[in-house]
Amino acid sequence: MSSMEIDLGLTFDNSYAEELEGFYVACQGDRAPSPELVKLNAPLAENIGLTNTDSGELATVFSGSDAPIGASSLAQVYAGHQFGGFTPQLGDGRALLLGEVLDKQGNRLDLQLKGSGPTTFSRRGDGKAVLGAVLREYIMSEAMHALNIPTTRALAVVTTGESIMRSQFLPGAVLTRIASSHLRVGTFQFFSARGEQDKVKQLADYAIARHYPELKESQQPYLDFICAVRDKQAELVAKWLLVGFVHGVMNTDNMTISGETIDYGPCAFVDNYDTNAVFSSIDEQGRYSYNNQPVIAQWNLARLAETLLPLINDDRDEAITQATEAVTGFWDKFHHFWLTGMRAKLGLSTAMETDLALCEQLLETMSGQEVDFTQLFRQLASDLASGNSESQTLFKDAEKFNLWRDSWLARLAQESLSTPDRVEMMNGVNPLYIPRNHLVEHAIDAAEQEGDLQPFEKLIAVLATPYTPQVDADDYAKPAPESFGRYTTYCGT
Repeated sequence: MSSMEIDLGLTFDNSYAEELEGFYVACQGDRAPSPELVKLNAPLAENIGLTNTDSGELATVFSGSDAPIGASSLAQVYAGHQFGGFTPQLGDGRALLLGEVLDKQGNRLDLQLKGSGPTTFSRRGDGKAVLGAVLREYIMSEAMHALNIPTTRALAVVTTGESIMRSQFLPGAVLTRIASSHLRVGTFQFFSARGEQDKVKQLADYAIARHYPELKESQQPYLDFICAVRDKQAELVAKWLLVGFVHGVMNTDNMTISGETIDYGPCAFVDNYDTNAVFSSIDEQGRYSYNNQPVIAQWNLARLAETLLPLINDDRDEAITQATEAVTGFWDKFHHFWLTGMRAKLGLSTAMETDLALCEQLLETMSGQEVDFTQLFRQLASDLASGNSESQTLFKDAEKFNLWRDSWLARLAQESLSTPDRVEMMNGVNPLYIPRNHLVEHAIDAAEQEGDLQPFEKLIAVLATPYTPQVDADDYAKPAPESFGRYTTYCGT
């Protein structure tokens, strides 16, 4: 148990703990031997009203050793389909929800520790995290935020003074993260699988009030709830594909009701465009590959809909029909968001029926050509600005690409937008810098093996403004050297 409470200056308002008894287990973090604050996200801290600047007190709170005043720390329970197989109880095995705070815009946010020790749901795990995994999530989540993609965010990194055994002994650490909530599809599945439909209803009412309050007056609030989550997830996954992001483990317990990206384990950005890109060591079938992500998002949405059938209609057959229609509508939403995003990436300021074919033809020309996904779109804008055609040098065989380029230029000629404005639009949505895998690994290795956080700090600084060229950052825009080889990530990393 914590020995003292520390004032962070935050105003907690813990609705989950107060309104959903039976949905969690009260829990405290382990006492860290020697906690040290190694990173605080100062702008995020200011936005949520964190006024305590004592690094020692922040370290004890963000390691889980002592509780902040107003906290009501707990571990949430949920279930989930993991790689298609259902596990009836998962839950926060190494995470503690300290409570909820309101930021300066009035948004309700979870404040959660990840890696602070075992909970009731740890399933024989040690509940700890190592520094590399914590830094990875910090890098990836903050990069996603800078790319305007809904995501949990990293508030702080604390080392604990422990050595944690994984494949070797590594420094222990705890991540403090912020989320709109940690409600997951798997949260609904847990109670539905137990036949506790009253709790499914209670959870749905809470989720609607917290995330979709406009639905409270709806004639069919639970059906509309599915549609609202559907739309958020369709937009989210479209944004992933538009920047080449592969989540890597889209289990139903990793799909949020809020539509935020969560749980950065075996995730990565593609260098060369590859529809079948997989980075997880255990995803041997490609279930969560780059191109399969919208398929899985719809599949996960169907699992959510199943838990809500009794609330949608007393007639089960009619409930299934209504829910099926809602889930099927995912594809129209996804294609809308994806095509809208692709138009922007290609500098199209208007919509024409031929645009879908133009976008798909570009991807087809990239397939198997070892074309750097991020570089190509930036180069297209540079070519427009200069009148050159350097983008063809990114292809092993540029014949098909050059034919596509002619079609693209002809399509642009049908619009009145000036070239400078078009280039500005393209560079505003096509990042120059992404968290390239070799840079992420270099930052992690330097921190874990040498105690050097400078590569991490530099990478974070560059990724904070991903669309704007920065001084001394040319190497951050380049793909990995050939010596880096095929990239593989592991669950827990």
